[in-house]
Amino acid sequence: MFQKRYSRATSTSSRRNFSRPGGRSSGPNRGGQRGFRGSFISIDKFINKAAPVTDVPAEAYVPETPFADLKINSRLKTIIAQRGYKLPTAIQDKTIPHILLGKDLIGLANTGTGKTAAFLIPMINKMLTNHDEKLLVVVPTRELATQIQEEFISLSRGLNLFSVVIIGGANMHRQISQLRSRPNLVVGTPGRLKDLVQQKKLDLSRFSNVVLDEADQMLDMGFIGDIKFLLSFLTQKKQTLFFSATLPPAIEHLIKDFLVDPVRISIRNQATPAQIDQDVVRVRQGEDKIEVLHNLLSKAAFQKVLIFARTKSSTEKLSKILGVRGFKAESIHGNKSHGKRQQALKMFKEDRVEILVATDIAARGLDIPNVSHVINFDVPATYEDYIHRIGRTGRADKTGIALTFVS
Repeated sequence: MFQKRYSRATSTSSRRNFSRPGGRSSGPNRGGQRGFRGSFISIDKFINKAAPVTDVPAEAYVPETPFADLKINSRLKTIIAQRGYKLPTAIQDKTIPHILLGKDLIGLANTGTGKTAAFLIPMINKMLTNHDEKLLVVVPTRELATQIQEEFISLSRGLNLFSVVIIGGANMHRQISQLRSRPNLVVGTPGRLKDLVQQKKLDLSRFSNVVLDEADQMLDMGFIGDIKFLLSFLTQKKQTLFFSATLPPAIEHLIKDFLVDPVRISIRNQATPAQIDQDVVRVRQGEDKIEVLHNLLSKAAFQKVLIFARTKSSTEKLSKILGVRGFKAESIHGNKSHGKRQQALKMFKEDRVEILVATDIAARGLDIPNVSHVINFDVPATYEDYIHRIGRTGRADKTGIALTFVS
């Protein structure tokens, strides 16, 4: 249960500038337009009981090739074993052998299935075979870029391989200085990568490997022009990997232009994980939405909660309101500096705060342990966004709960 110091003085201000679920918002949406222009989602899609827990274990995926039997560098095998990994996930098992053979690949998989290691393990092996090999990873958010670098550092410890994160909101001069060390991995967001290429500080002609991670989200965020720009600078003969949850038409177009005879691997199963209990919270006419949320958070079961709001301003405002009411809450959104976003995320991961209020930048790719509840304070713009939001809970075969506010 969260410790709280409830103050009635905040209740009037609490009601200002929060949109009704499915209604219109006073701030810009993620595309920069005013008002909420999401697609209609039936309330029924937010209700789905988790599969009952039984004494009979679910049928586990049996990989074709354990990590110990992969044809990779022995030092890399040792690192994988030291991390306690014996068996690959389905997406890792099905993609790693093709990537090791140098094939272009499209990997479709649900969130939380181990896609990062699926491309990092074979790419690190490639770097150990030829130290001149360089990998560019393009991602939609700063948080995901940082998380991928952390995974790379963990998997390449002691192997004399180096990485740089190139993202907006961070010191560009420091990034330029780090690029002079000729890193093996450059991971970044499209806008800042493009800036440094145009300034001739990042020479992509030396890169013969590229990964687009969460490709569908990047295209949805309007990065297709930047992605085409970046890919045009890589070596003509290159290995290209696309990892995504869905395969929209824009990605199909990129495939034709930049991938050669790609292998397609799809591990997508049902839309939402079976271990997530999904339900709605109905806000009756005249009820204060903040009061309803407060009463939920006061319950003992709400131990580590990720709350999604629609806009950057409403995210920050909700976080502050919860703080005034005595809850330990932080926020993460695009108006915060990279350093403050990372600090908030770190505090939430380390359980120093119990509530993280976020926009959809926290809906993709981030691995946050032991999130007990995901609350959609504002209805997501699309059902695909909903799937990714609730995927932050119920991870590692644990049961999670997702609640969506509706009126």
